[in-house]
Amino acid sequence: MNDWKLLGEILQQDYGVAEAKIAEALAAQPDSGRRLGEMLLAAKAISADTLAKALADQLDLPYLETVAGDPSASELLEQVPISFAKDYKIFPLHRRDGRLRVAVADPFDSRPLNDLAALTRELIEVNVATPEEILRAINRSYEDRAGEAHSLVEDIEGQAAEDLAHGLEPADLLDASDEAPIIRFVNSLITQAYKERASDIHIEPFEDVLIVRYRIDGILYEVLRPPHKAQASVISRIKIMANLNIAEKRLPQDGRFRVRIAGKDLDVRVSTLPTAFGERVVMRLLEQTSNVLTLEDVGMGPDMLKQVNAMIQKPHGIFLVTGPTGSGKTTSLYAALTRLNSREKNIITVEDPIEYQLAGVGQIQVNPKIDLTFAAGLRSILRQDPDIIMVGEIRDGETAEIAVQSALTGHMVFSTLHTNDAAGALTRLVEMGIEPFLAASSIVGILAQRLVRRICPDCKEPFVPSPEMLAEMGLEKRLPPGTSFYQGRGCSKCMDIGYRGRTGIYELLTVDDQVRDLLLQNKDSASIKNSAISRGMLTLRDYGLEKALSGETTIEEVLRVTQEEA
Repeated sequence: MNDWKLLGEILQQDYGVAEAKIAEALAAQPDSGRRLGEMLLAAKAISADTLAKALADQLDLPYLETVAGDPSASELLEQVPISFAKDYKIFPLHRRDGRLRVAVADPFDSRPLNDLAALTRELIEVNVATPEEILRAINRSYEDRAGEAHSLVEDIEGQAAEDLAHGLEPADLLDASDEAPIIRFVNSLITQAYKERASDIHIEPFEDVLIVRYRIDGILYEVLRPPHKAQASVISRIKIMANLNIAEKRLPQDGRFRVRIAGKDLDVRVSTLPTAFGERVVMRLLEQTSNVLTLEDVGMGPDMLKQVNAMIQKPHGIFLVTGPTGSGKTTSLYAALTRLNSREKNIITVEDPIEYQLAGVGQIQVNPKIDLTFAAGLRSILRQDPDIIMVGEIRDGETAEIAVQSALTGHMVFSTLHTNDAAGALTRLVEMGIEPFLAASSIVGILAQRLVRRICPDCKEPFVPSPEMLAEMGLEKRLPPGTSFYQGRGCSKCMDIGYRGRTGIYELLTVDDQVRDLLLQNKDSASIKNSAISRGMLTLRDYGLEKALSGETTIEEVLRVTQEEA
């Protein structure tokens, strides 16, 4: 071992930490009860990396920049509770020849090392890493090993229905090994859904069976059939988590709760609905720590991106995004707001619900119980001197009228409408009571969109579609025979589905002079759309076809989401 050096000496000599900073920390140390490294870290005099390296130097131990486990130590993850690993910041790396190599954040803390030595009867070899890197490794590994709901069904089968709901909610759903079976079952349903990228969990009771389905990339897949006798206990447990009335089974209820899975916060929206065979429950999963997508991320090509950027940068007007529920409208609006967000702009939104927190943006949650509707919220926003306003959805004539007046008085307004295509949004506003000349002068652009599933990159392969499929898409005359498309064969990475993730397809209508003239003539949406197509607008199906030809999605997906255009 090297000659013993004090930590302060190492930090000063090898890492350039100022002597005055070390002296200041040493002077305050007796009152704080903390060690020198912790004091310097709290004072931001050193980084966590520097402290870990200095500790490794002091004890002549290896320092690890990244922490990754080895299959040889993986069985230890079953024996070591996640709470122990997190509390002591310790992670098993690999075992070989009676030696267990571990990563620790604090090599001076011998308690967890002694516990592991007693548990494994092996010699412990210590490596040093930052607490953050160890926690990342713990979350990754325990998430990979999180128990599936299937393994708990037998446990539930062996108990009476009235004994199935007891216990308290754990801090992290992965650390639930000692909980009652019904609690572990519900926790594992949520954990498994998160691992498989599900957006919703459906629990559906029928006469003699209970079915659990996950919505993954917009499609529902049946994943489990728990014992029917557990129905009441499962639903009661979810209601307790969402702070709902477990005695009320005749009326629909809505609630929410937050959980942490592998260190990530998840917001879970719960909706219950009474049916003939009991209450059905839908849980929507929203990851609070996920980053809001940018306009580049949502699947727009360079040409459309340029057009959309020009529209949203205008000083006033209305920019609408249209499409059915679940087509990514709010995500596109958030991406636009993120692009515009700056200290010079006052941006306020009124939403139902607020799906993601946007830093620097004032967000209002609609609450009909106290008459805080979209219209009421929009009126209040106008008194807050906004530059940019986002209204979650234009649902009625009153909201539409205030949005139009806001645009005409110098504000940029973003909102959504439920229409099948872009041109339909113009006629929908007129149907809501907006005068055609006001709609024509206030709207700058309308973006219709759908989400299509991406082909799994790990099992993508080319194929030539049949003449019948080309005929169904109206492509038999537009594409040469033998044109190659792509499809997913199905593999373990995509659960043998052939798809993984989603991307957007778009139809962008620029409200120019020709469109305004047609609107003032009270022309229908088909006439407006045909006029725009004749001047170069790509329809949703045409945009989807481009993505299918480039190998991003399949021709079947484009057909599925654009059926109303056929």
